[in-house]
Amino acid sequence: MGRKRRIKGMTLGNLVLFAVAAVLLISSSIGSARAALTFFSKTYTSRVQTLNIGVSLVENGSFIAWRDYDKKTADGNWDVNSVPVDQRLFQNLLDENENFLMGKVYDEKLAVHNSGNIDQYVRVNIYRYWVKVKEDGSEEKLLDLSPDLIDLNFVNTNRWLLDSESTTPERIVLYYDSILPSGETTLPFSDTLKVDGLAADHVTQTKTTNKEGYTVITTTYDYDGVEFRLEVEVNAVQTHNAKDAIWSTWGREVSISSDKKLSLR
Repeated sequence: MGRKRRIKGMTLGNLVLFAVAAVLLISSSIGSARAALTFFSKTYTSRVQTLNIGVSLVENGSFIAWRDYDKKTADGNWDVNSVPVDQRLFQNLLDENENFLMGKVYDEKLAVHNSGNIDQYVRVNIYRYWVKVKEDGSEEKLLDLSPDLIDLNFVNTNRWLLDSESTTPERIVLYYDSILPSGETTLPFSDTLKVDGLAADHVTQTKTTNKEGYTVITTTYDYDGVEFRLEVEVNAVQTHNAKDAIWSTWGREVSISSDKKLSLR
């Protein structure tokens, strides 16, 4: 179920670009909730010194997911949180023994922290969709169910820039407009989460006639037995030659002003 994070390295002359991501996966059905976080990294080589780079996902003031590169580790291991993957998210969203309720507004302040020792530009990708979990545990994405019912409320929209070219109903892409210095945290990009209770009102009715000639109306709940997914992927690149770094790593043209402010072209 986990979505993999990719750490990419590419060389442009003597410039090494790094991208790191923290992925938060929420899955929930009515009356239950769980979360998972997975990581994957590819090895890379460079002719320049590898600097420590790290990124963390912050939920309601607590670090819930991170990956920090330790240059002193011979095998290049990443330092990640040791909390089991199914206990990371809702430790900061729900009260003890509380079940996730459709239609309820929850505090969900999400931000990005630079846990490395070099400055960064960051972006987030938010994915929201519905799935049907089959008996064998596999998932089928349900394209006919609306992502809009998974309402992560966005804030600080003057600082978190919406990339309208890459945004779809299922995927929302935001860029932070300023350098994120080492050890500092962005302004939150969201403040609440609600899975709209209207999901329970989406029904399909079919009419049939039985052998006695009576009309039988069958009501099927469109969202019955499905789960929602909300994924937050955090990416970061170093600030040196940032325009080329962002273009090469993320495929997005940006402008960087003399005061280091980022804007989308």
